[in-house]
Amino acid sequence: MIVVDTNILVYLLVPGERTEQAERVFHRDPVWAAPLLWRSEFRNVLAVYMRRRLLSLDQALQLTDNAEILMQGRGYEVSSALVLSLVAGTQCSAYDGEFVALADDLRLPLVTSDARLLAEFPTMTIAMDIFGV
Repeated sequence: MIVVDTNILVYLLVPGERTEQAERVFHRDPVWAAPLLWRSEFRNVLAVYMRRRLLSLDQALQLTDNAEILMQGRGYEVSSALVLSLVAGTQCSAYDGEFVALADDLRLPLVTSDARLLAEFPTMTIAMDIFGV
């Protein structure tokens, strides 16, 4: 099992230039976990795609169903105290801190493509392109 940020989930499910990398991550470890926040972030990405007319409502709903099936039972609550203590002194948002906190709590790597997370938490994160090799 690995913790993934929302971008990795988007890359896997919404065809694009990083889909192949996300598929390699999935083939290496198909059991993904994330804080419950992933749903709101995922919906927000789909809303942006719909506003840009890159996805229809029906497509967005299908992608949401696919994501919820993939992540079923592996969405976790995280401690506010842990999130805030982890991001204190960094340039990371509390949103990003939720993913780091979950990785810390579960003692799993966080697979991400976020350069800031990779720089601020080098012992807890691994780049998507490196993990998927």
